[in-house]
Amino acid sequence: MPTQIVVAAAVIRRGRLLVAQRARPPELAGRWELPGGKVAPGETEPAALARELSEELGLSVGDVSVGERLGADVALNAGMTLRAYRVGLRRGEPHAHDHRALRWVTAAELGDVDWVPADRGWLTDLRRALEATS
Repeated sequence: MPTQIVVAAAVIRRGRLLVAQRARPPELAGRWELPGGKVAPGETEPAALARELSEELGLSVGDVSVGERLGADVALNAGMTLRAYRVGLRRGEPHAHDHRALRWVTAAELGDVDWVPADRGWLTDLRRALEATS
């Protein structure tokens, strides 16, 4: 059985990273993550990420530009792998459609965020990316 890829967006604008507060499942509700979701069969990872950002944040596909990978893959379980990408926001303002809340954080604030466990492994990479843009 092939591994299910889940993509996550490191949306960086003006030296800040967009983080989304989970509404579900109960064990992760209230914690923060990079927005994203599952890649559908036949879909490329960048296309899946643009679609997920449209669904979750109300951004049109043209509002975002999916860039290079960020950090290493994270094994969620035996059949799922989480993969992050840098994403540029060309225009538009994200809104929480599938999350409790959204917020923009700086590199200095990354350690204060109550991250979902899977996204914690990218903190060093996220800090580097934020510091390079500020």
